[in-house]
Amino acid sequence: MKFKIDNIQGCFTGLAIGDALGVPVEFKSRESLRLRPVNDMIGYGVWEQPAGTWSDDSALAFCLAQSLLDGYDLKDIARKSAQWLQQGYWSAHGEVFDVGNATRSALRRILDGEDPLYSGENDERSNGNGSLMKIAPAALFFFDRSDEDIFKYIKEISSITHAHFRSVFGCFIFSIYIAELFKGQEKEAALESTRMRVSEFARKRDFNIHEVGLFSRILDGSLQALPEHAIYSGGYIIHTLEASIWCLLNTDNYKDAVLKAVNLGEDTDTTACVTGALAGLYYGKSNIPMHWFELLARKHDIINLSNSFQDCLKKKIFAQTIRE
Repeated sequence: MKFKIDNIQGCFTGLAIGDALGVPVEFKSRESLRLRPVNDMIGYGVWEQPAGTWSDDSALAFCLAQSLLDGYDLKDIARKSAQWLQQGYWSAHGEVFDVGNATRSALRRILDGEDPLYSGENDERSNGNGSLMKIAPAALFFFDRSDEDIFKYIKEISSITHAHFRSVFGCFIFSIYIAELFKGQEKEAALESTRMRVSEFARKRDFNIHEVGLFSRILDGSLQALPEHAIYSGGYIIHTLEASIWCLLNTDNYKDAVLKAVNLGEDTDTTACVTGALAGLYYGKSNIPMHWFELLARKHDIINLSNSFQDCLKKKIFAQTIRE
């Protein structure tokens, strides 16, 4: 098995660059971006931020990664996430300029002393993409665990902010796909393995048929062939999950994948962030345009974090080899 251990830098910088590409045009419609598409890294725009600025999406992913370096501790993950909201920890420029309602409410509960096991929104209307956008580091960290363990840990992490089954299950699908890509599979084969693993796990756990069915376009193998007009790009978790995988499957390099994601419109930063995590892991940092990387806020901090995370995963792989 040839792990993509050298592509952790690609995953971490890839998600932040995708995010930064989408920040200036967040909420723009697909029609307006079709007339004036994003073709390069730009600044200012919607949030009046300089080029290379990433949002809450990347910040919370980095908070998660930073915490996992010391092992899995849900309270520490929640604490670091709340520190981002309160103090700008792991933000691009020391301040928070974009945060979803469900995430804000949950992290304020954390700051008020709520247990992270119970802090997240759990009603059906609270199924935005706020937990999906940050989950990639956890997917990598638990790549070697059983599906039962992965689901348990991903559920706990998602539920810090988004506790409804739909959000949890979407993060679980994404995490299995990340794990399969990390193990070196081609992107189509990795999705096939993901479909089989997730479907079997859902059957064994007797999950709600209606809820699982909402993810049918991923789990029945029809997603890749869908035309662009059938792909949605708002803030709903299922739409972001579908769009990010669709963008990866329908391009052949990092640049085209994230630009396709941004130009879908609406929740541009999150769609491109999630796509960027997948494409960065799959293609590696060398496939990311260098001038985009040079513009990226806190690029050296991100590289240092990714290197530490890579060392952590190397130890896991070595331990797995010894066990085998």
